[in-house]
Amino acid sequence: MSSVMQGLAVQPAKKRSSGLLTYRTRKRLVPYLYIAPATLLFSVLMLFPMSMVFRYSLMDGAIMKKDAAFVGFQNYLTIFRDAIFWQAFGQTLYFTVMSVVFHFLIGLAFALLLNTQRIDPAVRSLLRVLYILPWLFTAVIIAIIWRLLLDPNGVVNSVLMALHIVDFKVEWFSSTATALHALTFANIWAGYPLYMVSLLAGLQGISKELYEAAGIDGANELQKFWYITIPQLMPIIISIALLDFIWTMQVFPLVWMTTGGGPIYSTEVLSTYTYKLAFSQYEFSLASASAIIILVISMSVTYFYIKHQKGR
Repeated sequence: MSSVMQGLAVQPAKKRSSGLLTYRTRKRLVPYLYIAPATLLFSVLMLFPMSMVFRYSLMDGAIMKKDAAFVGFQNYLTIFRDAIFWQAFGQTLYFTVMSVVFHFLIGLAFALLLNTQRIDPAVRSLLRVLYILPWLFTAVIIAIIWRLLLDPNGVVNSVLMALHIVDFKVEWFSSTATALHALTFANIWAGYPLYMVSLLAGLQGISKELYEAAGIDGANELQKFWYITIPQLMPIIISIALLDFIWTMQVFPLVWMTTGGGPIYSTEVLSTYTYKLAFSQYEFSLASASAIIILVISMSVTYFYIKHQKGR
């Protein structure tokens, strides 16, 4: 009799524990259910295409041949043996590094100008609108503007000849000696507002008490800038610079609509090199290998960005 009573007492306890376990399981699953739609969308639009591109890079004649054969990393070896790839890689590095450096320098200069109290507030408001304009233009508009400005008969040549800086009409986008520099300059003009806005917000967040304390200790303006302003802005500078490096390295529309990678590969970058492999030469396997190489480089920089963000 006592054993029967004990059995009856144990059964509800088991049910309660089972119900409690089910509740805990459902509670743990709720966050995953919230992110499930975004994860599914990310998988369909990002992970699946990336896996397909990687698969194509390991095949010979992907897309163009029904019986494309598996060749392993042969396409990567072909890419690495191509002199044009290395030229495009070097030009991409130059284009990216110069853009990031001058984006920072120009953006910081304008941010300091807009943050100073020595300029009338109305003038500062007007300057903010003018300085941020390049950020509002699309790549198509930027390409058209600079193709017109840097045309042999354009405004830039007219001004330079009037000032006797040059005595002939420079073909900025048509000469192998100037095309890459002109393209980089156009990209610098288009990208500095991101730094300006971000650094201006950072400057306005620096406590004035730091500058007052430094002034009491006898620090001059240059020392205040170097030992207070730059350290306070450093987290913003590093974050924006890493992101800018990733974005600039993958720039395609501006390059394609101004020079198309020419003349004679003088402005060829990795993005245009990959595009031409795919849609001019129809070498989709080689184009996929080139795209994966760009992805690896971007992910390497992204790793440092994420590591920096975690450190902050």
